[in-house]
Amino acid sequence: MTLSDDHHDITALLYAYCDLLDSGNLDGCARLFQNGAWGVDGDLASGTAAVRTVLSNVTLYNGVPNTRHLTSNVLIKVSVDGLSATVRSCITVMQCVPEDFPMQAIFIGTYHDLLSKQDDRWAFQERKIIPNLVGDMSRHRTDMA
Repeated sequence: MTLSDDHHDITALLYAYCDLLDSGNLDGCARLFQNGAWGVDGDLASGTAAVRTVLSNVTLYNGVPNTRHLTSNVLIKVSVDGLSATVRSCITVMQCVPEDFPMQAIFIGTYHDLLSKQDDRWAFQERKIIPNLVGDMSRHRTDMA
């Protein structure tokens, strides 16, 4: 696998995370952390079950959260041996709940990721989400209503 293949596969993993969340597939999103940890501001949940428990506070509307997670400014550093990587990227979460919540940015932050490669597949070892600007999250998470 070449460096460009690694970058492509890592980017695909980052986008899969966003797509799973935005489609309401919280189980699938949690499975991305089967052997990893995920959380906001260093409060990390480890493993699928723990991450899924934290994701249970996401508010769904007809099965989806009415959000779009936009990842940008992706900086990937693959280790010399090609078996680990660090990734930093920006996240902007947009949300719209028709009738009472017009489209707006509800969260802007930074992802700090540690990844590992096993059997030619990249996986999350850790995803720390650092908030930079937090808007009205009341329609996205029940614990922030």
